[in-house]
Amino acid sequence: MSGGRGSTPVPKIIEDVVGVLLAVSLAVLLSPVCKAQNQSQTSSAAAAEESSTSTDLFIMLGSDFVRPGLLPKANYNIGIGHTFGFLKKDPFGDELTLGYTYEDGGRGFWHSDYGSHTESFGVMKNFGLPKTKIVTGYTWVQAGISSFTGYPQVQSHFYNGDALGAIVHFNDHNSIWIQEMFNKIVTVPWYTTTSIGYTRSW
Repeated sequence: MSGGRGSTPVPKIIEDVVGVLLAVSLAVLLSPVCKAQNQSQTSSAAAAEESSTSTDLFIMLGSDFVRPGLLPKANYNIGIGHTFGFLKKDPFGDELTLGYTYEDGGRGFWHSDYGSHTESFGVMKNFGLPKTKIVTGYTWVQAGISSFTGYPQVQSHFYNGDALGAIVHFNDHNSIWIQEMFNKIVTVPWYTTTSIGYTRSW
């Protein structure tokens, strides 16, 4: 008889149990990695969405050129706008604005007893320009109510303005807006406004 012992075969049920335990252990180990990856992707998407939104406070000074005759009149504009990330691909605009505009309506340039006060709501579309990130362009459509003061009674009429402009970016928070706007009020001949202004963004 031989003095050595032959190896005892491992029962199949034990092999199955060991396989299941290995699979469960592997799943437990990989679960935090997958969770961290999903959280990272979610955070990146949220950060990208956040970076695509901004709020702009703008102050603009300019001159109207009233038709006929191109008579210059002072134009002062202040307002606030907010860019929405989900509107980036909207063809009409990605920024909604609220603004107030004062325009001299008398004989002087800066101010007179006759004035036009306009509260407007607008939609602005920002777009990039080739080969530069310092300057971007925008279109701006506004509608509101213009009130004429200096008369026995205040006269209020519908207002519409359409602008094309450029933004010179100094950094993420400071920029200069330059624009040309076509304006129309129901009872007034059409006129254009050339403006330049400072904008603070955050």
